[in-house]
Amino acid sequence: MLKTMEAAERDAALSVADLMAAAARTAPKGSGKDKVITVILTGEEKDLLVQKMHEAAEEYKEDFIERDAVNVDNSHCIVLIGVTSVPFGLDNCGMCGFKNCGEMKKAGANCAFNITDLGIAIGSAVSVAADHRIDNRVMYSAGRGALRMGCFPQDVRVCYGIPLYTGAKSIYFDRGPGAVLR
Repeated sequence: MLKTMEAAERDAALSVADLMAAAARTAPKGSGKDKVITVILTGEEKDLLVQKMHEAAEEYKEDFIERDAVNVDNSHCIVLIGVTSVPFGLDNCGMCGFKNCGEMKKAGANCAFNITDLGIAIGSAVSVAADHRIDNRVMYSAGRGALRMGCFPQDVRVCYGIPLYTGAKSIYFDRGPGAVLR
């Protein structure tokens, strides 16, 4: 069997995506309650995400979303990490800016514990990519596209995408907000 460099790099990125999902799952949680969900997209599903990102770029008139859509399109895969919006049910927390979880939920806000857990999970995931020298970038725009696409259960309102790429130079850096590299 002969395996090309390109095939090996793609396979490495996909293997690291699996490790990133595991790292996100096992990341420390604010109360030990697991509300983090990961999804990995390749092929047609990744193409659909790119389409949803292009649509969002047009709708919101945001060049950076278009630039990110092109980056995701050129990536081997993308790891999506989201968190459910189920409040903890505390009567006197207030970390979210509301008196209690009931008021927070009524206002449609997000639980500070859940959002913090999401950030820790993303940090754990990207550290795995870095440890394996796989280029990556945390993208709010890909998370917005994933929500439009319906990649997560309905109670996930916040997520981010982390596309993975291997090459001589990272495609995720040295790019201005309006730079669209195809």
